[in-house]
Amino acid sequence: MTNAPPIGLGIAGLGLAGAMLIRAARKDPRFALKAGADPRSRPRKTFARDFGARTYTEFEDLCADDDVEAIYIASPHEYHRTQAILALESGKHVLVEKPIALTLKDCEEIVGVAQRAEPHLLVGHTHGYDPNIQKIRDLVRDGSMGRLAMILNFNYTDFLYRPRRPEELDTSRGGGITFNQVMHQIEISRSIGGPVRSVRANTGALDANRPTEGNCVAFLEFVSGAAATLVYSAYDFFDSDEMHGWIAEGGSLKPPRIHGETRRLYYAGAATEAERQLDLGYGGRTLPDEQPHLPHFGMLVVSCERGDIRLGPNGLYVYRQEGLEVIDVERDGTWAGHGTALNALWGAVRDNVADYHDARWGMASVEIVLAILKSAQERREILLQCQ
Repeated sequence: MTNAPPIGLGIAGLGLAGAMLIRAARKDPRFALKAGADPRSRPRKTFARDFGARTYTEFEDLCADDDVEAIYIASPHEYHRTQAILALESGKHVLVEKPIALTLKDCEEIVGVAQRAEPHLLVGHTHGYDPNIQKIRDLVRDGSMGRLAMILNFNYTDFLYRPRRPEELDTSRGGGITFNQVMHQIEISRSIGGPVRSVRANTGALDANRPTEGNCVAFLEFVSGAAATLVYSAYDFFDSDEMHGWIAEGGSLKPPRIHGETRRLYYAGAATEAERQLDLGYGGRTLPDEQPHLPHFGMLVVSCERGDIRLGPNGLYVYRQEGLEVIDVERDGTWAGHGTALNALWGAVRDNVADYHDARWGMASVEIVLAILKSAQERREILLQCQ
């Protein structure tokens, strides 16, 4: 829709995820940041100062704000179900961070409400929205690469030793790497490979001081017969960005890290967990304001009948029998990744164009996470039902 007014956007949860979406929205004239909700006073004050926006301590008040058309839900995972339903029932469009909920029963409830409600619900941001992932999806689906054979995605990070709230270390409350990080790998794989038939996985919790899953190997078999192997380690012994030219996950440059630095700082005890948390609220940390390269989530190789594809800093490397082809992935001026999710939200709200990252999509990803946890516990293959 041309010449449409900006979408009045509310942010629920002014933490790091909220700050990243705010960074994308403030660069996009199609969105106006109208209000924010968070129980903490400092990020509320900073948000209000930066945007002249109203702020609330309660999510219900954000839903009652008439200037807010759409709400981005970036609150702790255990609140996603309740807040997504309340926002939809209040007439607000919803972009909810992954996971959409923590149980299939809760997911089914959201799906039901979303089907009955007039507003749209999208799940994101995840790296499935990244423009380079969308380009691979197109190459696989247009048949030019032949049949999909397999996907390899591995990522080694310091995730477990970054500042963490208590629920982020409690798997039952959506903590650990499966709901937080492996979910990105699942969404990348599903975007490219389609519906998943079954899961076999192994997980580990190797540090009693961070008592949740910190390593995972998962094998996904697609309905098509192709497969994906997902490997993730959060123990900060190795940083796989070294193999990506020291380009950070969001597409910014990062200095070559001293491997294990975050882990050593955590064990040095220079600051308490509460003190470390203060930097994560909106305005507490200066986020990179430039995105010279495309985002990524570790190393990704997609193997097809007629060649292999891997991520490059600004696009794709495609290896065919004829040789290497470098494909640049065009950017539309938005912040790649988070801005791409905002593109989908704009299309849903202003053009009534449904995006595939809907409530059912979100439920299917949650089913895979739950299957990973069950497979690791029971040491068997888990067949899926909600894909």
